Amino acid sequence: MEEDASLFPKKELLDNVPLVENERDELEDPEFEVEFLPQEAGNSADSGCLCPEKQHNADADISKKKTAIPDGLQACHLRKTLSHLEKLREEKELFIQKTRGELRACRQRMDLITKQQASVSAEVAAEKEANSTSAAVGRLQAVSRRLCTELDNERDLQSEIKALLQKSESTMWHIAIQEGQLEDGPKSAQEEEVAGRKRLQEQAAKQLRKEEEALEKAERNRLLRVRKSIYLQREHGLRHQKLVEDAQRNHKIAVRFLKASLRRIREQERKEERKSRAHMKRRMDAVLALKSSITANRETLRKFQAWGQAKAELAEQKAQAEKEMILAQGGDAFKHLFHQRRCQELDAQKHTFEEEQKLRKQEIVSRILKEEAEEENRKKKQSSPAKATDRLTLRDKTWSYVTDICEGRDTVLSYHLLDSDGAAHPKTPQLLEAISSESVQGDPGNTSWEDDTLAEPEIPGLWKEDYKPYQVPKEEVDRKPVGGTKMDKDILARTMEQVRCRVTHKQVVSGCEFKGHPFNSKPKLIHFKDFDIGKVYKKKITLINTTYTINYCKLVGVEDHLRDFIHIDLDPPGPMSAGMSCKVLVTFKPMINKDLEGNVSFMTQTGGFSVPLKCSTKKCALSLDKELIDFGSYVVGETTSRTITLTNIGGLGTKFKFLPASESCEMDVSQSVMKISSVFTDEDKSLYDKIITSISEQQIEGNESFPTDMPSRKESGKRDSKEQEKGRPTESEGVTVTTVVTIPPNEEQTEISLGEVTEGEIGPFSSIKVPVIFTPVIPGEVQTRFRVVFKNQQCPALYFRVLGVALDVPVWVPKPSIDLKTCMYDRLYQESVLVHTRSKAALRLKFEVCKELREHMELLPETGYIQAQSSYAVQLKFLPRHSLPEDAGKYFDKESRVLEAPMTIWVADQLKPVGFTVHAVVTTSDLELRPSAVDFGYCTVYEAVRTQISLYNHCLLPQGFGFVGLPKFVDIQPNDGFGTILPLETLHLDVIFQPTKAKEYNFELVCKSEINRCFKLACRAVGVHPPLELSHYQVKFAATSLYDMSVATLYVINSHVSMNPLTHSMPRIGSEDASPVGPTSFEFLLPPDSPITISPSVGTVLPGKRCLIQVGFQPVLPSKLIHQEASQALTKPVELRKDTATQRKDLRKQSFSTLRLQNQDRLLQTSTTPTAELCEQDFKFSSDEYQAAQATLARSFQGKFDKFVVPCVVASGDPKDRKGTEPLSFSPHNTLYLELWCPAVAPSIVVTSSRGKTISNFGDIAVGHRGIKKVSIQNISLEDLGVEFSMLNPNGPFVLLNPISKLLAGETHVLTLSFSPHESILAQETLDIITKRGKLSLTLLGTGVAPMITCSIEGDTLDMGYVIARESVSSSFKLQNCSTLPIQFSLQLDSLSRSRSEDQQRLPQFLASRARRTEVVGTQNNSGQSVFSVIPVKGIMNPGKAQDFTVTFSPDHESLYFSDRLQVMLFEKKLSHQILLKGAAREHMMFVEGGDPLDVPVESLTVIPTYDPERREEAEELKPILVTLDYIQLDTDTPAPPATRELQVGCIRTTQLSPKKTVEFSLDSGMSLQHKGFTIEPSRGSVERGQTKTISISWMPPADFDPDHPLMVSALLQLKGDVKETYKVLFVAQVVTGP
Repeated sequence: MEEDASLFPKKELLDNVPLVENERDELEDPEFEVEFLPQEAGNSADSGCLCPEKQHNADADISKKKTAIPDGLQACHLRKTLSHLEKLREEKELFIQKTRGELRACRQRMDLITKQQASVSAEVAAEKEANSTSAAVGRLQAVSRRLCTELDNERDLQSEIKALLQKSESTMWHIAIQEGQLEDGPKSAQEEEVAGRKRLQEQAAKQLRKEEEALEKAERNRLLRVRKSIYLQREHGLRHQKLVEDAQRNHKIAVRFLKASLRRIREQERKEERKSRAHMKRRMDAVLALKSSITANRETLRKFQAWGQAKAELAEQKAQAEKEMILAQGGDAFKHLFHQRRCQELDAQKHTFEEEQKLRKQEIVSRILKEEAEEENRKKKQSSPAKATDRLTLRDKTWSYVTDICEGRDTVLSYHLLDSDGAAHPKTPQLLEAISSESVQGDPGNTSWEDDTLAEPEIPGLWKEDYKPYQVPKEEVDRKPVGGTKMDKDILARTMEQVRCRVTHKQVVSGCEFKGHPFNSKPKLIHFKDFDIGKVYKKKITLINTTYTINYCKLVGVEDHLRDFIHIDLDPPGPMSAGMSCKVLVTFKPMINKDLEGNVSFMTQTGGFSVPLKCSTKKCALSLDKELIDFGSYVVGETTSRTITLTNIGGLGTKFKFLPASESCEMDVSQSVMKISSVFTDEDKSLYDKIITSISEQQIEGNESFPTDMPSRKESGKRDSKEQEKGRPTESEGVTVTTVVTIPPNEEQTEISLGEVTEGEIGPFSSIKVPVIFTPVIPGEVQTRFRVVFKNQQCPALYFRVLGVALDVPVWVPKPSIDLKTCMYDRLYQESVLVHTRSKAALRLKFEVCKELREHMELLPETGYIQAQSSYAVQLKFLPRHSLPEDAGKYFDKESRVLEAPMTIWVADQLKPVGFTVHAVVTTSDLELRPSAVDFGYCTVYEAVRTQISLYNHCLLPQGFGFVGLPKFVDIQPNDGFGTILPLETLHLDVIFQPTKAKEYNFELVCKSEINRCFKLACRAVGVHPPLELSHYQVKFAATSLYDMSVATLYVINSHVSMNPLTHSMPRIGSEDASPVGPTSFEFLLPPDSPITISPSVGTVLPGKRCLIQVGFQPVLPSKLIHQEASQALTKPVELRKDTATQRKDLRKQSFSTLRLQNQDRLLQTSTTPTAELCEQDFKFSSDEYQAAQATLARSFQGKFDKFVVPCVVASGDPKDRKGTEPLSFSPHNTLYLELWCPAVAPSIVVTSSRGKTISNFGDIAVGHRGIKKVSIQNISLEDLGVEFSMLNPNGPFVLLNPISKLLAGETHVLTLSFSPHESILAQETLDIITKRGKLSLTLLGTGVAPMITCSIEGDTLDMGYVIARESVSSSFKLQNCSTLPIQFSLQLDSLSRSRSEDQQRLPQFLASRARRTEVVGTQNNSGQSVFSVIPVKGIMNPGKAQDFTVTFSPDHESLYFSDRLQVMLFEKKLSHQILLKGAAREHMMFVEGGDPLDVPVESLTVIPTYDPERREEAEELKPILVTLDYIQLDTDTPAPPATRELQVGCIRTTQLSPKKTVEFSLDSGMSLQHKGFTIEPSRGSVERGQTKTISISWMPPADFDPDHPLMVSALLQLKGDVKETYKVLFVAQVVTGP
């Protein structure tokens, strides 16, 4: 049997084994996965079944083995032969059927030919009897012969077919005989084959059991790995889901804030747009106002010109009259005119003199006003008037000094006194405080000497009683009082009032008063920079008149303190129109070196104005490029240098000197003292000597403390700039102080020094580089502060610092701290220590370890030599023992386990050693298992028990571990008990115990670390073999959509059929007695509220039988969750309003993060209380709220995975056989467990657009138009899905434009749906999207609406009337939208259409008859532009709204046939209305209409001749008008009414200036017309502009009228307006009979 089994592969043996029902179901359902557990009972049962087979003798087995192969070959050959015969038989049967069909067809053709022969014979006989021609008979005989030939052929074919059919039938009989002979042979062969196959199956089953035992452990390991991977995937999925939810929540918050920001931005943009529109409107209004103003000015100017001309003419006439009168009197007219002209010149000179006097008075008044203001200020500031009565003020002293200067005394000192420009030294303001601001120079901010208030000087000492007053010069003793006499005051007051009233006046043009500066200056500031004394500088400025009309400009002058230096040249420009300019030349000749500021004043008709003037001296502006120089670290003896740059960006050069900040310098103020003493009197010298002495002492003290108290250059610069901005002086005024800096020699050599260039002179706009040298001498940090002083005291001193570090160690360790990280006991660690030297000679080194650590640490080698300027490496070895904490002592911290070991390097001939420190953290390598013993309890052989243990690492390093030597029934996860544990980490491990048979287990688990340390764990358990078993203990359902169902099938098997322990394993609990053989009952206990159904859940299984169990899984959404969602949907608008109001308040006080947290808390609070109340409401299952909430949750369902463990209790016996209440034999240890994996997912295809709504409402769509809706669907499953769509109504309005056949996993496709209604209808259809996983239904809704608009024009004709050529007139009409949807409209003129050019190529319409004329576009403008225009051209009309349209008629020449057609198009497709536009144009203001047409309504192509206006009356022809009157004569005796016609005479409204405001008309020949029966009313009259008047014409035939000859009479109609026009009216009257 073993040899036979080896001849067949394992796969073939498995294929021959018949499948049980559960295995067939498994193969049919590929998504059903089952994990098999080892079955010892099955092994024992199979071995028991094979025992009878082993009792056969060996000879029988050998003979069967030998005959097995030939019998199999023979049976195979017989099967092949039978199949071949069967195939031949089928082919022969098919051939016989075809042959019989051909035979039947042949017989039918023979019958048909026979019938044709009979009919042909009858025709031949009939022709012969009829004595017909031989041709017809011959033709029939030829047909008869052909039929005979065909009949013979068919007979031959029939005989052949019969022979072939007989041959085929004989062959068929032979095949049937062979099949009968072979049928008996295979029966015995099949029986033997069945027996051999059965033996082979038994042998294959035995061999498979042996192989399965060897694969059990690998299978269990695989299952555990699969479980672990699934668990990790589930955990990863949950984490990913949480991250996705957080991201979505944050995205919603960000979107909300983004919308708010965008809303604010849009609001701001709208405000800016409104503002820009308002600004544009104001500009347009201003332009219009300017245009109207210009027009009015032109009109006014024209009037003034006419008035001037009239006045000149009147004067000339008057002069001529006087001359004639003098001549008539006999006088001398020339002498009189000369005398008169002389008087006029004198009057003009007198007027000019008066104007000059007015200007002088104005200047005097301005000065008087200025003095009055000064007097008032002096009175306000004067605190003690009595103090100034008995002595002179500093102002008088200053005036006396100026007098001396003017007389030529002390010219040298005057120059020094007046030279005070440039920036001052920081210490000089002390001198400024001592000297009054009433000095010669004055404050640069003041404009003149009179601007200073001198009543209260800055120096209090001048008010002392012991101060000797200054002697007043004699020429000033007799001066008038400050305010003048009373008479002078009255005269000045009157003069001032007159000047104010006459000099200036307001300028008002067109109602607008001019305000502002009358003239603008270019440039606005007259600035003379960096001037030199003695040179002359000139600048030109331009003054531009900015007033509304003519203005004058006169130079007033410059301020008093500038008159000696500034000269202004201005030629009087005379009257200047608006926008005109004049040139002004400003000449500056500096005499003193001082900054000057003031104004150049001018006077105009509208008031005075001034141009600011400024003169700046040369100054120094010095700075350093850096304030700190850091050299870094250098060894003693080395030298390095850096440079620092001194830059002067001013126009004045000075001398400089670099020196250390610690050195003192003396200020030489003797020169300044001399100058001050020379300025003031002898009595004042003592005061200023005291002041200067105190200042010198303060400066010396300040120099000593200057390095510490002096602020930085930047701060001083900022302070100076601020003072300059505020207008306070920062330099000495009136005193020049010269500073002399003396630096003592430096006796000691400094490490930081300056280079050779330390002093010198720096020119304007230049820079100088100074080297700074660092030569370290003593180890340590060196810091020195330097300053730069300048000879120009207006330049402050500059400071900078220099840093450097000096090193003086020849041998050093680059890493003074050696970190060995974390070390474990009894482990060796090594490190290389590198030593460097700066020495230029070799040195001997000795390495030493402290004696406490010599047993644990050593340095190798202990002694070594390091070469000059090189490095040396020493090896450090560290082997910590467990006695390290006691041996190390103070170098080891027992709590932190940190070791700090000092190491020493001794250098020969050096007292100070070089040290470094070794750091390490020493830890243990122990691992601890908790608990120390594990009891698994009772466990069946069909399941596994898992117990969790913890592994704790006491080490501060990660360690690798592994459980080795595990028994077959134990497994440890994760990673099969192998891994790495982190420092001080507790790692939880799962110990899985799965017994192989029922017995008691006691064993140990060994855990080894990576350093080969062992740790043991004691375990014990009890194995249980229950009487029933399940075909599958784990069922994995496929991913099931919500409200769908998945079903799995399994069996409950009772394999306990005998009590023989040799045949199979006996069901028992541990070492207890075996369970009895018999029926066994079971019951599945389902968990409450679970989506699982088991049928049947209770049953009884007989020995050797099995029971079919069906397990169903149907995921649904909890009803409570749906109720909560529905209630939240109802309360969401209220919550949003509350949250919006609360957020607006909180945003002002809280940050974004705090606001987000509070909003979340508030949402939770608000959602709990109302939701709880609304959840109590009863939402019916069919309600809209319930369905909407269910759909929302289904769309947003993220998937769910549940694992259920269903216990199945087992009891021996049958409940039907028990007596009364006798319980069944039950033990909880025999319980079976069924594990169910239930993944629930969302539907495979969902709608992602419109919040997932499946209803697409197109709304109202115009009939004939198309509405497009896009619906996004997404395949959220993990596989590609084939997609099919249900059929929509082919004649309906809905169409799917882009169907697809496949939707990839995760792909989103946008379905485009169109709705094209053909009539007004409410349409609804359902589109089903079908996949193999389900169906998605889309509901399509739409309403077709027919667009309707109404027009306010009746008759669809808009007549614009008559218009003067080259003028325009407008008319408006309305279109009303009567439909319920917005309508897009556009207006088109036929004259602008594309087909217009094609129509112009055809024959003119006037060549055709009036009835055939279809041209609606009449005469157009000669310029090529359309004579009609309409606005707006296109737009959208909202439902129920009206739109106004304006039609403008603008002809450019005279014509009566202007016409066009206006078409109203809806949606650029549908023609709604056609409006005919008409109009007429005349060159003059009158027109006549009525009468019969005498020309065609289209202009001729001939050139219209033009006439000279002077000869127009001569060449003007009479314009004909034909009026036909038909008198209808009735047959009755009743007189017929007269025939009537009307003519319309009109006057066109125009904007042209015309002396005639009306049009007069008259019709002559009135009497002659009356005699002939005509009555005309009125025959003459006038027509106002824009009006028409009707002329009624009636005719009654006179008594002598001949009806056969029509009456023709003519009359002239004259129109008088701007021109005169004459029309010849031809009256044609006739009598016609009535109907």
